[in-house]
Amino acid sequence: MLVLLKSLLLLSGAAIIWLGLNVGLGGIETLGWQGAGDFVQVTDPGTFAVQDNHTRFIAGVWTCVGVLFVAGAFALQRLRTVLIVLIGMIFVGGLMRLTQSDMALLMSRDIAPSLVAELVLFPLLGLWIARATRGAEHV
Repeated sequence: MLVLLKSLLLLSGAAIIWLGLNVGLGGIETLGWQGAGDFVQVTDPGTFAVQDNHTRFIAGVWTCVGVLFVAGAFALQRLRTVLIVLIGMIFVGGLMRLTQSDMALLMSRDIAPSLVAELVLFPLLGLWIARATRGAEHV
């Protein structure tokens, strides 16, 4: 089961890195790795540039989260607490989606899978990590 857990951490980390790079290198408009299409119309280039820069920063942080998940696949015992904290952060990010209060969007095929992953699957992964590494907190 430990091999499965580490494999899941590796795959999750790779997906997070991929998502982070898509936005980090492409900004708000992304590189299009999640689907092409013009979905942004810039009406204020100065404000857009500032927000785009902030978005790239957040994507860089997200990319590093993915790197830590990948590292956790190889150093699970040592990164136990880090991974659990990151999973808690992802859960809070999922909760923040709920502040939009557009239930149709939240339940759409574009958002619902991410929301389920953030609010259900990642917390389950955190529990799995906690149980699989129980007693290793002092390693």
